[in-house]
Amino acid sequence: MKRVDDFRLKLGKHELVPIMIGGMGVDISTAELSLEAARLGGVGHISDAMVPTVSDRRFNTRFVKDKMQQYKFNVLNSDKSVVQFELGALAEATANHVGKTMEAKRGPGLIFINCMEKLTMNGPKETLRVRLRAALDAGIDGITLAAGLHLGSFALIEDHPRFRDAKLGIIVSSLRALQLFIKKNGRTGRLPDYVVIEGPLAGGHLGFGMDWREYELSKIVIEIRDWMCAENMNIPLIPAGGIFTGSDAANYLEMGASAVQVATRFTVTHECGLPEDVQQHYLAANEEDVEVNEISPTGYPMRMLKSSPSIGSGIRPNCEAYGYLLDAKGNCQYIEAYNKALAAHPNPKTLKVFEKTCLCTHMRNFDCWTCGHYVYRLKDTTLRNADGTYQLLSAEHVFHDYQFSIDNQIALPEAQLA
Repeated sequence: MKRVDDFRLKLGKHELVPIMIGGMGVDISTAELSLEAARLGGVGHISDAMVPTVSDRRFNTRFVKDKMQQYKFNVLNSDKSVVQFELGALAEATANHVGKTMEAKRGPGLIFINCMEKLTMNGPKETLRVRLRAALDAGIDGITLAAGLHLGSFALIEDHPRFRDAKLGIIVSSLRALQLFIKKNGRTGRLPDYVVIEGPLAGGHLGFGMDWREYELSKIVIEIRDWMCAENMNIPLIPAGGIFTGSDAANYLEMGASAVQVATRFTVTHECGLPEDVQQHYLAANEEDVEVNEISPTGYPMRMLKSSPSIGSGIRPNCEAYGYLLDAKGNCQYIEAYNKALAAHPNPKTLKVFEKTCLCTHMRNFDCWTCGHYVYRLKDTTLRNADGTYQLLSAEHVFHDYQFSIDNQIALPEAQLA
């Protein structure tokens, strides 16, 4: 039986261990986690989700406070159309996050940034252009376009000097989505350098409807692989979602994939950005504790733990401080759900809003516990402490387990000394 280390991912001049760690926001896929992936010869991701907030937390900047100060007059107004992001500040925040990460990079691997189109920020095209270009300016190795079709994203950066130098990829969940992306971006004369195929068992937002159970990652991979072969396109394919062991990964590599993208098992590592108490919730989870719901204001279904504090929370919209999901007209589905619930229950001690959630605030506070389908298997990857908690892992341990394991085995860590 082959193992992951028997294969290599070739991206231009780079020959890499075919393991890519997914870009979990908001700063769950930290710089530290991505740096470990690169040091070990694979590909790590940081996320640009809510990057001004991340910059404030990491570098003591004041982007969120300054924005709140500017728009505090509008807090009680349901119309958020005036709440705009200052583009210079957005570029600076991106430069902070990307630049500091790239300065610390060591080893033969690469570091990419995950860029979500659904973070529309009350200026979809303008804010996306700034985020993409600022990441390229700051030296990122590559950009993974996520959470949207990105039909015009290449055009936003085609005149950038690194447009053909940096690695540019797209996340899709169907052949149709990939065909649309290639067709619409074709006029730039550039194909994606890699395609991440995300299946229905992935964590967080899904590229499927609530009929996600009817789809299977392996079948989607084969369909895209065969179409690309017929079109004489040699683009690395990277399956993602539900790849829990090194043997799972090796099976896809033998099928013709160039690498795999994994994330769930890295949520319980020391380098992950989740607080340790939240990591313990992940480790203790059982299969029945996971659900796919429709509470995200993006319109996408989202997989998370049922115990997530964000579910049912009726906090006031914090768009003046955050507002990352405001559309081009300043609307957000959570604002609508909040106002609807408030009208039905005026002046409650605690307002409950189950229809949607304030994703910005809850992701910032690590209260939206998104997870992959197999989160309930995490307890089988580590040891239990005497106090009933679970031992956290190092990113290196998990990476090497994917890289070298066979026969669906999972290597447990060495017991920590009391």
